[in-house]
Amino acid sequence: MILHTDITGQGTPLLLIHGLFGSGENLGMIARLLADRFRVINVDLRNHGRSGHSDDVSYSLMAADLVETMDALGLENAAVLGHSMGGKAAMQLALSYPTRVSKLVLADISPVVSQARHLGILDALNSIDLTTLHDRKDADRQLQQGISDAGTRAFLLKSLQKTEHGFQWRFNLAALTAQYQQVLAAPQATSAYDGPVLFIKGGNSDYLLAEHQPLIQQLFPKARAKIIEGTGHWLHAEKPAAFAKITADFLLS
Repeated sequence: MILHTDITGQGTPLLLIHGLFGSGENLGMIARLLADRFRVINVDLRNHGRSGHSDDVSYSLMAADLVETMDALGLENAAVLGHSMGGKAAMQLALSYPTRVSKLVLADISPVVSQARHLGILDALNSIDLTTLHDRKDADRQLQQGISDAGTRAFLLKSLQKTEHGFQWRFNLAALTAQYQQVLAAPQATSAYDGPVLFIKGGNSDYLLAEHQPLIQQLFPKARAKIIEGTGHWLHAEKPAAFAKITADFLLS
């Protein structure tokens, strides 16, 4: 599957890969901060944003999509930055197609089976009858029944679009619900990725833990790590300037 992309800037190509329920727009601020030094290719993963839908959400297929998209853009290789689920897709890309990845930046994610943190969100999303929605405020009111955090609801509602057939989610809710265990899965590897890797951890987040370090070193022997204090899992949105500087310093080193 060739993915939808937004491309800005000039220079070394840099793929940006968003997380679950999101789209390339989630990394738009980072794209703007890096576009003066890189050719930034912001992608929508399969079943998200403006890219195509399918019943399969496996990381092996996400990685193959990224390769096909790079081929369509004439990119032999690129630096790759992925956040959360997008970080796992980036890991799988590097592990399965190592020559296509020059450097790898992984934002607050680890190569392990993740905790099932989204079951309440999936339940809340599936409880909405899109055919009866009047507007986004109506959707927000319904989501409040299962999601108390206004920021999470606002993030999800960015993917609610009104079409000539009524309201629709840009993400493939049915596939993400049915294949949620695939989203939680660890990337698969037959050998290590030997290129430069930077893990960036949100200081207040528990997605990336010290106990994951042996596996990280096994899969990514040249991995380094940075912590952005005072941030959670959405570190790139909470402190975008610090995140962009750390990323640029690593990629240009």
